[in-house]
Amino acid sequence: MRPPRHGTLDVPGARLYYEVRGYGPPMLCIPTGNGDATPLGPLADSLAKHYTVITYDRRGFSRSPVFEPTEDHRRVDVDAHDARLLVDHLCDKPAEVFGTCSGGIVALALLQAHPHRLHTVVVHEPPLASILPDAEQWLAFYDNLYLTYRERGIDAAREVFRDHVGLEGETRPPKDVQLPPDQLEQLLARLRRNQVFWYEHETRSFPAYRPDLTTLRRHSDQLVLAGGTTSREQYAYRPNMELARLLGLTMVDLPGGHVGHVTHPYEFADRLVDTLRGKQRTTQPSRNDLHCPHPGYK
Repeated sequence: MRPPRHGTLDVPGARLYYEVRGYGPPMLCIPTGNGDATPLGPLADSLAKHYTVITYDRRGFSRSPVFEPTEDHRRVDVDAHDARLLVDHLCDKPAEVFGTCSGGIVALALLQAHPHRLHTVVVHEPPLASILPDAEQWLAFYDNLYLTYRERGIDAAREVFRDHVGLEGETRPPKDVQLPPDQLEQLLARLRRNQVFWYEHETRSFPAYRPDLTTLRRHSDQLVLAGGTTSREQYAYRPNMELARLLGLTMVDLPGGHVGHVTHPYEFADRLVDTLRGKQRTTQPSRNDLHCPHPGYK
């Protein structure tokens, strides 16, 4: 694949780093709690056969610095506004959106606030504890996770997180898409720094975010709720199950587990494209002018 075009966008209080692949109808991919665009790269390469794919580092992560204090209680809405500004900057027509994990929560907020700028929004395994029947228990877990991080450090908190949430299985990409050693070391260094920002500003605020169910029902024809084929017994699958029940939707399963977009990028991309095309046949929008040319790439 050709290297992605890349650029930056100044937004209120931050500067967003983004990458663009392919040509055609626009698709925005919102990254997980690691906040970095690079793990989405192999998936984006596969999707770029069909779409203009935009990936980016969320504010405060990796190559997207912040220039003002972070207000945790506004994090989700601010991230959604950033995503809207990226769509406005790079595309003059509605975009497809894929968001996974924390990015899925941002995608829900984006759909609530700016449905007219979007076509279909695919939300994959958002850790939305607030809507669960046992929400109080899970929100207490995230509060205690933050305390573990502050008192015992990141390594101890990571062990508590993995043990309690039940994330199991492979998390690495296929061998044929693994990064060269120098790029891998740069990514790992960014992700280590990103963990601090995640624990400080996202651990508690994102799971506690309360979506506007009335608005989501109004735009449910634009929404696809997805889980992993191998994560059905894990916590990460549960919030979308509950959200599907509340909104009267049927979940779609995508290959792999919680990080299937990393471990199974080719199969994941194929299933995602099929899902979006199926949604297109259902809604039958005009796609003749859904292109995303923009001269401002570097």
